[in-house]
Amino acid sequence: MTNQIPTLEPVEFAKALADGTRQKIMELCCCEWRSVTEIVEVVNVSQPTVSHHLGILRRAGLVDVREEGKNTFYMLNQKMVSYCCGQLMQVFAPEMISEG
Repeated sequence: MTNQIPTLEPVEFAKALADGTRQKIMELCCCEWRSVTEIVEVVNVSQPTVSHHLGILRRAGLVDVREEGKNTFYMLNQKMVSYCCGQLMQVFAPEMISEG
């Protein structure tokens, strides 16, 4: 894994966060690796629905992916979340940054 953070436009970041199911998935995967099965059980939606939302989060760079055999695990990419929040602040609240 590299230390480079890919660019994510503020609007795309906001779109990725705009769904309640994705927010639940992000919260669940915040600090530990979670399998799709675990996510399905906790979030209480179908496996295809979870996979759809994980795909959106993955394309946005908001979750890291680890594969072990036939299982896939996900964890929130906290660096990317922090970076995107900072980008939003620069665009929409630059005065808050300079006061910081």
